[in-house]
Amino acid sequence: MTFEQIIQDLKQKKYKPIYFLMGDEGYYIDEITNYISNNVLSEEEKGFNQTTLYGKDIEAEDVIMAARRYPMMAQHQVIIVKEAQNIARIEDLLVYSENPLNSTVLVINYRYKTLDKRKKLYKSIAKNGILFESKKLRDYEVPKWVNSYLQSKGKTIDAKASALLAEFLGTDLSKITHELDKLELAIGASVKQITSAHIEKNIGVSKDYNNFELQKAVLAKDVSKANKIILAFGRNPKAYPIQVTTVTLFSCFQKLLSYYYLPDKSKHSVASALKINPFFVQDYTTGARHYPAKKVIQVISLLREYDMKSKGFNSSTTEPGELLKELVFKIMH
Repeated sequence: MTFEQIIQDLKQKKYKPIYFLMGDEGYYIDEITNYISNNVLSEEEKGFNQTTLYGKDIEAEDVIMAARRYPMMAQHQVIIVKEAQNIARIEDLLVYSENPLNSTVLVINYRYKTLDKRKKLYKSIAKNGILFESKKLRDYEVPKWVNSYLQSKGKTIDAKASALLAEFLGTDLSKITHELDKLELAIGASVKQITSAHIEKNIGVSKDYNNFELQKAVLAKDVSKANKIILAFGRNPKAYPIQVTTVTLFSCFQKLLSYYYLPDKSKHSVASALKINPFFVQDYTTGARHYPAKKVIQVISLLREYDMKSKGFNSSTTEPGELLKELVFKIMH
């Protein structure tokens, strides 16, 4: 089941006896756990019927004993097991998962790990409960997720602002939602469209000096703009680490190389193939005019070389700002 389906069922009070929540993305695990914790029982029922256990302090037998209790003066009891990845023999839960109590809602947080699909425990929970794997988003998926999250709150965001957020905040959804919620409060309910100016003012990401704008300038061979951005990066290398810039440019030129071999270069076809927002397709069309395929291959090789140099290989002692100047000069000339 998807996250949305699980939440929808919970809202309709369709409860399963076991919710095994596993994977690398903590946001969905926390959202499902918090919903169950806050909504299955009333405040009066929680005192006797809601228990939180921690994996580092317990064994599988403790979970089984708690889950086999019957609720007191309530239809359900809720058992929440946090940090379950620290339980030494998680497979011992099989004896309970094969015959769980319908009056118990057992929630197991199994962060940063997943159950082996070949094991009996996996198959048993899949049959009698909910197995949910919470996966990290890929970089290119973040803007779409941001759009969806804001739409649920009655707001929209322009493509550039969404890209800035994705670059600055990465793929950690808990961090992203925290910043978006703060931003929503800062701009007020009357503002429905979030722009890059809102991002710059309230989150601190420069709308003019960032890796997104550098990429755009490099693809367009806008030497003046690229140099201004590089100078800004050089003055603040901690905020703009060269390793992040080289990775961004590497991904950009990989996509540009793929662009050459696409049979259909219409906007939506390119966006789908390169996994980018259609808003940015024009940048790659521009880049293809300025960089022949042979040059793109050379650029990718340069980016590998300078990424290694920035990490101290080949005994490079050049400052990051100077390395970036060299790199961008060689790319654009």
